[in-house]
Amino acid sequence: MDVVVVESPAKAKTINKYLGSNYKVLASFGHVRDLPAKDGSVKPDEDFEMTWQVDTASNKRLKEIADALASSDGLILATDPDREGEAISWHVLEVLRRKKVLKDKRVSRVVFNAITKKAVLDAMDNPREIDSPLVEAYLARRALDYLVGFNLSPVLWRKLPGARSAGRVQSVALRLVCDREAEIERFVSEEYWQIAAEMKTPRGEDFTARLVSNEGKRLQKMSIRNGDDAGSIREMLEGASFRTDSVEAKPTKRNPSPPFTTSTLQQAASSKLGFNASRTMQVAQRLYEGIELGGETVGLITYMRTDGVQMAPEAIDAARAAIADQFGDRYRPEKPRFYSTKAKNAQEAHEAIRPTDFTRTPDQVKRYLDTDQARLYELVWKRGIASQMAPAEIERTTAEITATNGGRTAGLRATGSVIRFDGFIAAYTDAKEDGEQGDDGDDAGRLPEIRANEEQACEKVVPTQHFTEPPPRYSEATLIKKMEELGIGRPSTYAATLSTLQERDYVTVEKRKLIPGSKGRLVTAFLGNFFERYVEYDFTADLESKLDKISNGDLDWKEVLRDFWKDFTAHVEETKELRVSDVLDALNEDLAPLVFPKKEGEEGDPRTCPNCADGKLSLKLGKFGAFVGCSNYPECNFTRQLSPDSADTPEAKLSAEPKDLGRDPYTEEAITLRSGRFGPYVQRGEGKEAKRSSLPKEWSIDDIDHEKALALLSLPRDIGQHPETGNAISAGLGRYGPFVRHEKTYANLDGIDEVFSVGLNRAVTLIAEKQSKGGRGRGKPAALKELGEHPDGGDIAVRDGRYGPYVNWGKVNATLPKDKDPQSVTIEDALALITEKTGKSGGKKKTKAKSATAKKSSAKSTASKGTGAKGKTTAAKKSTAGKTSAAGSKSKTANTPAED
Repeated sequence: MDVVVVESPAKAKTINKYLGSNYKVLASFGHVRDLPAKDGSVKPDEDFEMTWQVDTASNKRLKEIADALASSDGLILATDPDREGEAISWHVLEVLRRKKVLKDKRVSRVVFNAITKKAVLDAMDNPREIDSPLVEAYLARRALDYLVGFNLSPVLWRKLPGARSAGRVQSVALRLVCDREAEIERFVSEEYWQIAAEMKTPRGEDFTARLVSNEGKRLQKMSIRNGDDAGSIREMLEGASFRTDSVEAKPTKRNPSPPFTTSTLQQAASSKLGFNASRTMQVAQRLYEGIELGGETVGLITYMRTDGVQMAPEAIDAARAAIADQFGDRYRPEKPRFYSTKAKNAQEAHEAIRPTDFTRTPDQVKRYLDTDQARLYELVWKRGIASQMAPAEIERTTAEITATNGGRTAGLRATGSVIRFDGFIAAYTDAKEDGEQGDDGDDAGRLPEIRANEEQACEKVVPTQHFTEPPPRYSEATLIKKMEELGIGRPSTYAATLSTLQERDYVTVEKRKLIPGSKGRLVTAFLGNFFERYVEYDFTADLESKLDKISNGDLDWKEVLRDFWKDFTAHVEETKELRVSDVLDALNEDLAPLVFPKKEGEEGDPRTCPNCADGKLSLKLGKFGAFVGCSNYPECNFTRQLSPDSADTPEAKLSAEPKDLGRDPYTEEAITLRSGRFGPYVQRGEGKEAKRSSLPKEWSIDDIDHEKALALLSLPRDIGQHPETGNAISAGLGRYGPFVRHEKTYANLDGIDEVFSVGLNRAVTLIAEKQSKGGRGRGKPAALKELGEHPDGGDIAVRDGRYGPYVNWGKVNATLPKDKDPQSVTIEDALALITEKTGKSGGKKKTKAKSATAKKSSAKSTASKGTGAKGKTTAAKKSTAGKTSAAGSKSKTANTPAED
């Protein structure tokens, strides 16, 4: 018997069916080791030696594999066919060697691009060894990401409070988004006009012709700049005679696009299905790993992390056979089509993404799939089969018309096209579904019969006013496309990089557009000013190229690391001399449109303080990030949030000048409405002793009057004594909303109004209900979705909590990503999240069990060495730092601060 190691339990189950009882297939659950997220995991001074850590959950998996090997003949490593898959196989092999369980057993590596019986059995017949250059490329990439993240991020924390992290690819992707936003801010719209004429042939058929020249000069987009010029041309055309100079019908061909790569699949799924990159990869992973079709589990698409555009010869043959069968011989070209990629640094070691069987049409498999899976499979199938179909044959007709009025002339053009043979378009229900248009982008329909040297009648001249528009913000799809064009990142990193930017609040997504937040703009400006080289597009692309050369065996990975580290570490050292004032001066200059927006027509310096008039506004760095404040602080306490239009918000106006609401009837102190860095609040009195209360979320600034302000300042409100304990029950407004409190038990109220009206009986009931659920704790919410049993026992479910939906297994709760639909979570998704969660908190029980012994040992050691209080404090700080930087996720798509 042989032990086969794959990555996911779903894949293990399917492959075991294919291989039979002579094999035992086990899952590694993604990566089994990772670099601990703390200093020293990569040691440049020791020739980049790397320290790897196995988390608690992975230890169990590795023990299962080791135990199974004890009674087996050999080990077959069958992880995914990419750099990450090769690395996982290498990690498993390294751990098993250290455990000394391999002895003289056979070890081989197999790869398959699709999870079908034929693909798996063919792979078993063609084993190989671990690809060392591919592993070295992984090690170099992992070391680079770690070194950048764990050396650059602390610089950000010291010099730019509130910043979360920086990364080798993450920061460059963020720069693309921020640079586009800066382009939009600098953009000045310009007016231009276009003119069309509604025409009629002598046979009474309508068509439209557009003005293309005037007085013998060819018109460009911006040639007609104002309404006066457009009006003059209109008058001339309204009195002109029109004659057709020529009519040309030109046949053209439109060829299909190649099959999907990771990037183009993510782009198409975004534009056609509305999926973000993470969702696309999750659904594609499920289609790749296998779907049960009539009692048999089979992979429906090939491996979905690839930048190759070519299909295997047998797949091309199958596609051509399916084309002849489903569309007819005319739709199958005489020769197969072959494609090559245009992306920079593309690695074409893998096939494009295609169906594993072209005879499985979307209609046939639809009943076995959920909605998202069916839609994505249809996208892959259509693109795959269309890529081998005949071109569409299109006839494009162009009529050139001359308008004459006295001595003035103008040229107009009418165009139309008609599909003579649909070709590959037949694979699509909509001719535009493939996202392809003619060379000129003209999608006009058929023109009526227009004859050369024939007079045409002009029914109406229509000038239209236009304004140039700024470049559009990036969507996830267009950002991925741009990154691919520049050679930044790789197929396996795109989705993770975009998720990281959103999780760290560097960008937000609104109407599918990526908008950089103030944190993202600050980080990009800081890096652009003080680490310019490391966010340059060419530098990052060149580094990716070197990593590719390592994977091809053309470069030594340690040499690449040495070259990078020499310059990078020197640059980091230089920033230690940076003063915060230097940073602020650079950011004030770089982010002026964001920090000090100036309205159109507004005069004066936008940096003048609106409160004291003689102070200058500047960026300020606080514990929780950046804000705008006055240079005359503390005499002037004007502050406002950092955003393009925050200067005109009610909060900004209150920050400049608090609103007087009256006086307290008992203390005679002034009551004012103000706005601070954490939002609007009411205040009674002045100075450090002043009473303050934040506004509840349900109330707006406009709602606040003297009565409501008094009510807020009266909180917490004493309700009465608990009938059993005699202790006080109070009502108040806290971080999570209105509540009632008795001793250490808090119970939520339904709304802000209830905090002022709740009586003793209601409060006692709420307290009792809360205590019945475990004091401060809450009862386990009902399951949104039951997922099944964990391999170690116990049910897994998706539940909805105070902070959103999460995966629950026993006492382990793993929060779902923000963009993850709870109903779309699979058992594999859940296991990956649980593994990540337990990995981050691994070893807690063990630590508790040994705490008493550890304390005694520590006390003895301290006494024997004569360590003083200072030594204890230092040791405690080191311990805390270690805990704070606990190891990150072991899944392939997760990111620690050092990763992209």
